Amino acid sequence: MILFPAIDIRGGKCVRLVKGDFARETVFSERPADMARRWQNEGAQYLHVVDLDGARSGKPVNLAAIEDILQQVELPVQLGGGIRDLETIDMLLEMGVSRVILGSIAVKNPALVKEAVAKFGEKIVVGIDAKDGIVAVEGWGKSSPVAVRDLALDMAECGVKRIVYTDISRDGMLSGVNVEATARLAKVSGLSVIASGGVRDLTDIEALLACGEAKVEGVIMGKSIYTGTLDLKQALELVKKGR
Repeated sequence: MILFPAIDIRGGKCVRLVKGDFARETVFSERPADMARRWQNEGAQYLHVVDLDGARSGKPVNLAAIEDILQQVELPVQLGGGIRDLETIDMLLEMGVSRVILGSIAVKNPALVKEAVAKFGEKIVVGIDAKDGIVAVEGWGKSSPVAVRDLALDMAECGVKRIVYTDISRDGMLSGVNVEATARLAKVSGLSVIASGGVRDLTDIEALLACGEAKVEGVIMGKSIYTGTLDLKQALELVKKGR
């Protein structure tokens, strides 16, 4: 299982939100690349980066900060936030991003996702952000009429192999990851799922490791590693032992 330290960027800074609420923001670093280097030094294998301003505006905004991260660390980076056309995907991959995460566009234009997968293969990941089983779009600002299960199955039909599933009711709350819903989605869709939202401590990592047949490929850690309720090195050691 891959542990993904999260680096959320707003206004060029590394921040954390509560339930995606821009009014409930905490700044953890003026320079996101400094946090990227920290997580690399602590043993991270992959980074999860989100352009929060991009998610709201529908196009990447914090490109300078993203490029800084790519130049400062040797880790692969998966990036989401405002990526809604093939030209943007191509540009970001050329910059050095390893995987791009398509969110709102998966609901609004699944044909584009299918085209992107045909062109870029497993460099395309779909982000499914949801509350009470219903998908949210546009930086979590709006609810869609689409159920999580239905979107996941549609994405599988489009050739997608991997999704990031975020329970936004838990995001930034340190209330524990929604293991049951994550495992259920992996089983129903047949896709590899990266869990996100609510991770608090080692018990969350242990629970995800125990999912068995469900293809829970990884977990994204945000507030927990920034506030210290979860130690990244300890979590990596736990995963290494496979307990």
